[in-house]
Amino acid sequence: MYPLSSKDLNRETDDAIYFYTPAFDTFNNFSAHRIEIWGMRFPTAEHAYQWRKFEETHQDISKQILNAGSPEEAQQIARRHKSKMPKDWHYTKVAVMEEILRAKLAQHETVRDTLKRSDNRKIIENSPIDSFWGCGPNGKGRNIVGILWMKLRESRH
Repeated sequence: MYPLSSKDLNRETDDAIYFYTPAFDTFNNFSAHRIEIWGMRFPTAEHAYQWRKFEETHQDISKQILNAGSPEEAQQIARRHKSKMPKDWHYTKVAVMEEILRAKLAQHETVRDTLKRSDNRKIIENSPIDSFWGCGPNGKGRNIVGILWMKLRESRH
């Protein structure tokens, strides 16, 4: 069974930072860091990401996502309408996420400071359920969010 405590999901080693819940909040898409991107203002990176899925084809859904009271709610709205996502979304989603994380980094000193403090350690989204964006339940997922944060860190040197 995968560890479900915050202590196990958020930890640091000499080689890596594992994040998933508020202890390493700044790397999390659900963190309370407002983001301005695409001429819009979003409460969180998660709102921006979910909004982007529908903004060109289903403005009614994107408006619901923008007005969602929490990042969890924004994600749930998008999941309910998964069948309405653009067919080519899987080709663009990583580039969209990178653009969002880049905006978050540029707009928040706390995010820049946390990224700087990560030194050269691996950054791992320690998600117990997501094997694409995070490391997944077995720790062998793709960790795309962590890889994007490390890429952004490298580009700042």
